[in-house]
Amino acid sequence: MSNFIVSARKYRPATFHSVVGQQSITTTLKNAIQNNHLAHAYLFCGPRGVGKTTCARIFAKTLNCFNRNAETEACNVCESCLSFNDSRSYNIHELDAASNNSVEDIRSLIDQVRIPPQVGKYSIYIIDEVHMLSTSAFNAFLKTLEEPPSHAFFILATTEKHKIIPTILSRCQIFDFSRIKIEDTVHFLEHISKTENVEYEIDALNVIAQKADGGMRDALSIYDQIVSFSGTKITYKGVIDNLNILDYEYYFKMVDAFLEKSISKSLLLFNDILDRGFDGHNFISGLASHFRDLLVCRDPVTIQLLEVGANIKEQYKTQSQRCVPQFIFEALTVCSQCDVQYKTSKNQRLHVELALILLCNIDIEKKNSSLNQASSATQSSGSTNQTSSVGIKPMVLPVQQGNSVQEVKSPQSNIPSFSIKDGLKGSSLKTNLETPLEQKPEVKEAVENYAVLSSTTFTQDQLTVAWEKFATSYKDNDPRMFSTLTTQHPTLKEDFQVEFALNNPLQEEEVQKIKTTLVTFLQKELLNSNIQLVTIVSETPQGNKKFYTDKEKFEHLAQKNPSLLKFKQQFGLDFG
Repeated sequence: MSNFIVSARKYRPATFHSVVGQQSITTTLKNAIQNNHLAHAYLFCGPRGVGKTTCARIFAKTLNCFNRNAETEACNVCESCLSFNDSRSYNIHELDAASNNSVEDIRSLIDQVRIPPQVGKYSIYIIDEVHMLSTSAFNAFLKTLEEPPSHAFFILATTEKHKIIPTILSRCQIFDFSRIKIEDTVHFLEHISKTENVEYEIDALNVIAQKADGGMRDALSIYDQIVSFSGTKITYKGVIDNLNILDYEYYFKMVDAFLEKSISKSLLLFNDILDRGFDGHNFISGLASHFRDLLVCRDPVTIQLLEVGANIKEQYKTQSQRCVPQFIFEALTVCSQCDVQYKTSKNQRLHVELALILLCNIDIEKKNSSLNQASSATQSSGSTNQTSSVGIKPMVLPVQQGNSVQEVKSPQSNIPSFSIKDGLKGSSLKTNLETPLEQKPEVKEAVENYAVLSSTTFTQDQLTVAWEKFATSYKDNDPRMFSTLTTQHPTLKEDFQVEFALNNPLQEEEVQKIKTTLVTFLQKELLNSNIQLVTIVSETPQGNKKFYTDKEKFEHLAQKNPSLLKFKQQFGLDFG
């Protein structure tokens, strides 16, 4: 019985042409060899399992090959290639920086670099996980890395480039390896399956590629696991069962339930998902991804962003035609909010179920209709509904009677009309009619906006009372501001303009800092959004004028004694 070799080792690329998903990098390396434009140090960085060490080995092997072909590939026939294939080459050295990360290890490497190659032209040193070297080891390596012997080349590989000191980075040519595309991974898995005589479903290979998240080594490890589970036939159902992945069908059924507004169906589906051992957080994030895929399917230009198998892609196309974009936008918002708040929720299952209930009650047509009606009603009420001398509009509040919502106008309010969604049909959640109207959240929110949206008249006495109330809030924390606000009383002018006189520019500057807060407070306290504050600096008779700033004091003294001004100019003095 022969020993089993994992696919990640058995099908490791041996030539530049066989490297998957890194064509730009392999082309650059081949051109460098062909044109003899070789750097003495290279840094290969990128995620795990994307071919960094593999490309380093192929590059080293090709550099020392005696008979490179026209495509700048190693011949696999010469002594240098054969010794490399048999892992007995004395010219290509691989080091693990995780276990050789001290200064002493680097000193041994430096001594070894001085020895010329025995077979071939170059001595190549591949240092894997180079970010594991200590800072002292990096510093000891700097001089050799910058000016190595002519026969020495260094290829550094790492998954964490940010941990390498800048002086090392500046001495290397840096190649950033990208994650391997799902399409490229699927094609490579197809090639392996045909070579190993394994039957497969393309959707199953697509799920494996998605699970690998851009790493070919991870994809091959998962592939070996699936083959061990299902034998010589890889099926979509076998893959999702073995990897414990939620089937796409659940998401399609869930969206169908949302479109049918069937709360019971969606809750039962979610219960089935939990019974199968799936986490609610993973489900809600997967549901958001499903809505994203539906969105990109609606436009032929963006359909290429959908990375699924052909059969599943057709299902996405069919369902996306039933979902209007506004519905998808609303659903993405609900899923995003549920995803963010999931970990902080005490009852996480109920949190997801409430999100499902909201998704079942998205009604774009009714929402658009109500918005249009509200807009037309607002325009008409602006010309017909007038109350008192300031044109206050009546408040329109919904009151539920049975299953219908009626509008009730309040003649003593000017809150704009708003709508409350109908109660959920077929559910046990009903509005408690015994709750006082003023305690309802919707009414409270409207009342809070009342002050900013109205134009109620007020008197000078009311203004003074509100002003003093605001000033009192600064009495303990900021006595200086309290004194400034209470030195004089504000004056009410035409068109709700409030004029406040100050003694000096310094006080005006302080009031300007809180002007927005002050005006907002007055608007809410006096129920008028048209209030504006104007500050003026009162002119004090010259004999009684007070000087507050250093500049004012100096100018006053300089008028009495002009020699002070000459003294200031001669020595270049300032008011710092």
